[in-house]
Amino acid sequence: MTNPADSGAAQVAQAANAEGMAAMRDGRFAEAAAAFRRAATADPGALPLWSNLAHACRMQRDGAGERAALNAALDIDRTHFPSQLRMAQLLQRLGEEQAAFQAWHGVQLLVAQMPPLSGQLAAEVADGAAWCAELQARLSGAAAGVVSAHTREASEMEARRIKAFVDVALGQRQVFHNECAGTYYPFLPADEYFDRGHFPWLDQLEAGHAAIRAELEGLIAGGQDLLRPYVRMEAGNPASKWDALDHSLDWSACFLYEYGRPNQPVLDRCPETARLLASLPLAQIPGRAPNAFFSLLAPHSHIPPHTGVTNTRAIIHLALIVPPGCGFRVGGETREWVEGKAFAFDDSIDHEAWNGSDQLRAVLIIDTWNPHLTERERAAIADYFAVADRTLAASPGG
Repeated sequence: MTNPADSGAAQVAQAANAEGMAAMRDGRFAEAAAAFRRAATADPGALPLWSNLAHACRMQRDGAGERAALNAALDIDRTHFPSQLRMAQLLQRLGEEQAAFQAWHGVQLLVAQMPPLSGQLAAEVADGAAWCAELQARLSGAAAGVVSAHTREASEMEARRIKAFVDVALGQRQVFHNECAGTYYPFLPADEYFDRGHFPWLDQLEAGHAAIRAELEGLIAGGQDLLRPYVRMEAGNPASKWDALDHSLDWSACFLYEYGRPNQPVLDRCPETARLLASLPLAQIPGRAPNAFFSLLAPHSHIPPHTGVTNTRAIIHLALIVPPGCGFRVGGETREWVEGKAFAFDDSIDHEAWNGSDQLRAVLIIDTWNPHLTERERAAIADYFAVADRTLAASPGG
């Protein structure tokens, strides 16, 4: 049965709403607002009544009344797009920039889940996006002074983290996390590029750049018998982002060490590179590490975003042949290779590479321990894999 009181309230709300609509048509906005307020008071759970009240208040430039009505509407449905849009516009008009920026962000999140907008609504959303972009530009300009002041004498780690903090705060950078296809080691920092100070031997590696490049060029001149496609999917795999590179020499590799096993024919033809690798503190895990190979990316090729197998390692790139138009992104930071220079990164964080030039790009890639692992942790990891391999090998059918 219908509660007579509820029925009476609904009739009051309906009559007051009709009175308000008539006043709006005549341009009597104050009278319309009073009528809509009576309607919403009689039936406070009816969101359209609060929307009508907000509209009447907006037409008579009553910011306080409009804010109260929009808040009441959003308390009923936080995802109501018209109310979110009007609230963002109101806060922008009132000069409450921080609150307006957050409100516009909410509008954009809703727009992303809706069919494409058109007409007046699309124009209003575009105006909001332009206002947010202008605000971000002003914030970026102001923040640049903060970054400059605090990174002038900062360490590499401090400078990168301060810059990343400001970019994240401005909404200009995404934070990426470890995604390991194989082994994940808990509680390690999820940093995109490792600080050079962790690897004092990079100077030694870079000093051998010319000899390493010469040996690579000798391999290339000798033909492609030692090169192989880096991507080799098994038959029957579903379509994926790797299809363009599958069994293709557009991304090819020439291994010196693969899963800890030496590729002697290549080592014999690259004696200086072999000698240098033997002198470096690379991870030694039988059947798993080290890995060292020449990575060749053909002109106008792209390695799609992906993540590696484990965060227990650091990947080193030594740039050997780098024509203009090449780039490398790890997480939210993009770098250009510089011939003869090396850097280290965490490949369990989303990364990609491209060669937009008409020439071959080549780097030497080696892996070593994640520098945040202690010697005891490194030993524990190596021992775990040794025990696991022996146990599996001794199992029935192994």
